[in-house]
Amino acid sequence: MADLQRGLAMELVRVTEAAALRASRWLGNGNKDMVDKAASDAMRGMLDLISVKGKVIIGEGEKDKAPMLYIGEKVGDWKEDSPEVDIAVDPVDGTRLVANGLPNAISVLAAGTKDSLMPFPGFYMHKLACGPELKGKLDINASVRENLKVAAAVLQKDVKDLTIVVLDRERHRDLIEEIRAAGARIKLIADGDVAGAISTALGNVDIYMGIGGAPEGVIAAAALKCLDGEIQTRFFLKDKEEEKSIRAMGFDTNKVYYTDDLAKGDEIIFAATGVTSGEFLEGISFGSQKAISHSILMRAKYRTVRYIKTVHNLKYKTIPSRERNQEEKV
Repeated sequence: MADLQRGLAMELVRVTEAAALRASRWLGNGNKDMVDKAASDAMRGMLDLISVKGKVIIGEGEKDKAPMLYIGEKVGDWKEDSPEVDIAVDPVDGTRLVANGLPNAISVLAAGTKDSLMPFPGFYMHKLACGPELKGKLDINASVRENLKVAAAVLQKDVKDLTIVVLDRERHRDLIEEIRAAGARIKLIADGDVAGAISTALGNVDIYMGIGGAPEGVIAAAALKCLDGEIQTRFFLKDKEEEKSIRAMGFDTNKVYYTDDLAKGDEIIFAATGVTSGEFLEGISFGSQKAISHSILMRAKYRTVRYIKTVHNLKYKTIPSRERNQEEKV
């Protein structure tokens, strides 16, 4: 994969662009299922065109729950000389954001050599993410107050000047109160677990804390690895039955999984395209017979970060639909 990485990386950007373009047509429509369906169809159609032996490690769900991009699905052309890669996708991180016309929705994809991405099941995890400055300094098992005190010391600013990103969920009421009691600022986000974690290394926030989906943690880990940031995760257990299920899959429910556990090695590529404007990417905008997309492309091997602005001529632009097996206008 190393020799093909540059070319493959650009192909992955085209995949997230296609998903973002299709999803953006449903902006503010109120139907998050159609947002996801449109993006998934476009992403799957574009993946058919890439010269890889790809396997979906993180996707839309198990085969009996999702018609495409399901876990274990093969993508790419699977030619004899094509490289084997793991694929982790979220056609739209923030479907409700798009459906409701809100910011911070992105289309994301991570790829790595075979067995490089952790195939986490669809459970929830405690997460702690940060940028390069705080890498190796925080501890997910420590108290909120202790982590904020350490972060303030490392960043050489007062706790009151720290900004912590938290998903606005009922399960985070206690966490929010702890952060407030410590004196830090809080930025609540409606959705966008992946974007929230990545923003610690790209945006104007310091730490991401809270409970979110395990699969999204793997995608965030791929991005943070490229940015030299860090994510720490630990399974959130609802009850004994869930703990038993997770253990039966071979996972340690007491273990802290770090960035390098979730995204192994340096042959990791991350691509994302903004659907609606947010912390680090502008969303899709439409003009007279054109659409403009903004993407980010990162490679872990050299910690390269590229921002890509693309002007799509809608008179000629087509995107392959996997569901209908044909090229279609945006």
